[in-house]
Amino acid sequence: MEGQRFTKTAIWLHWIIAIGVLSNIALAWIWPLGDHNDAIAVYVRPMIDVHKSTGVTILGLAVLRLLWRLSHKPPAFPASYRPWEATAAHIVHWGLYFAIFAMPITGWVMDSAWKDAAANPMHFFGTFEWPRLGFIMAMAPDTKEWIHTVFGDAHEWIAKLVYVLFVLHVAGALKHQFQGHAELQRMGVGR
Repeated sequence: MEGQRFTKTAIWLHWIIAIGVLSNIALAWIWPLGDHNDAIAVYVRPMIDVHKSTGVTILGLAVLRLLWRLSHKPPAFPASYRPWEATAAHIVHWGLYFAIFAMPITGWVMDSAWKDAAANPMHFFGTFEWPRLGFIMAMAPDTKEWIHTVFGDAHEWIAKLVYVLFVLHVAGALKHQFQGHAELQRMGVGR
């Protein structure tokens, strides 16, 4: 069994990124409630700032995760997997890799094109100022508005893709776990 587990580094990166993604999804669902609830409204800006900081963190961790993955071969799927199951798992995994890069990048571009970006600096978890993309901030207002809209739409579409991939990823893992493949143990859950 030990040879079939992912490395400890891969496991830690997997779960930290997963927690970050789930946290950002929760924040993105909660802050719109501030439009109708004064008790939440005062927390909207801080929630958006935490969302941005978490996104930037996910991007950094995604780079580490991809480098680790490219330099450390993951354990093979059990031989009992059907070829289509292994192919589907690879598609979902690489789709998730795409998403953990595309979400923070589209968010960063969108945030850099925000009309009020210059007046509202972004601080990484309230500490140092995180740089926006200066070449975007220097563009004409109508161009920035177009970029903000296009990348905002892309950010939302990729979020929908994340929901689908997440459900497929968890469903696939649970399916194989219940078929006796110790799928969760491969990613460090239990023995």
